[in-house]
Amino acid sequence: MIDFDEVSLRYATGPEVLRDITFKFDPGSFHFVFGASGAGKSSILKLMYLGRTASAGTISLFGRDVRSLSRDERAQLRRRIGVVFQDFRLLDHLSALENVLLCQEIAGRDATRARDEAAELLAWVGLGNHLDASPRTLSGGQQQRVAIARAVIGRPRLLIADEPTGNVDDTLAVRLLYLFEELNRLGTTVVIATHNRSLVGRFRHPVLRLAKGSAHLEGPLAPLRRDKEVAR
Repeated sequence: MIDFDEVSLRYATGPEVLRDITFKFDPGSFHFVFGASGAGKSSILKLMYLGRTASAGTISLFGRDVRSLSRDERAQLRRRIGVVFQDFRLLDHLSALENVLLCQEIAGRDATRARDEAAELLAWVGLGNHLDASPRTLSGGQQQRVAIARAVIGRPRLLIADEPTGNVDDTLAVRLLYLFEELNRLGTTVVIATHNRSLVGRFRHPVLRLAKGSAHLEGPLAPLRRDKEVAR
């Protein structure tokens, strides 16, 4: 699904923010990208969803070397990827429900079915009473949940999420991770960047650990403590 071979990244003429990174994520896997703020988590995710081009090395997605893709092929590949951006990227002139539905309308899905699924997803993340709300009237945590619903509604082949629980409390963070796990059980490859050590330890998925621009793949992190089970 994702294959990095000695990949490096620099912005303009600045220093390398990622260097010589090599790893593979299999289809249907679930990985955390873990590291402190500034470790390069957002940068490596941008490479995964084609938001940036590597300075060196080879990146393959869905078995395709991304350097060989035409503009149309890159656009088609992006449609198979759901992304939860750290800055949400919601459209203020649309309601929460309309933001979630936008990509489904572009894809030509049945409007009634898509609307029902979007409303159900928003209710699941605790926004059932905010379907018609403008993003500008929602809190940061609420906007984040709209962005998550938008990213997962199409059941993408690959879901990439940048700090998706950063603006919510621990109970809701666990609930959102259960949503990602359910999507993973349905076959979606899930990659979640976070600096939340407790959350990574609780869910026990393999970890790509980033530090000072380098990365290595590890097994699940041990829990920091025995957490109480949170109802789904």
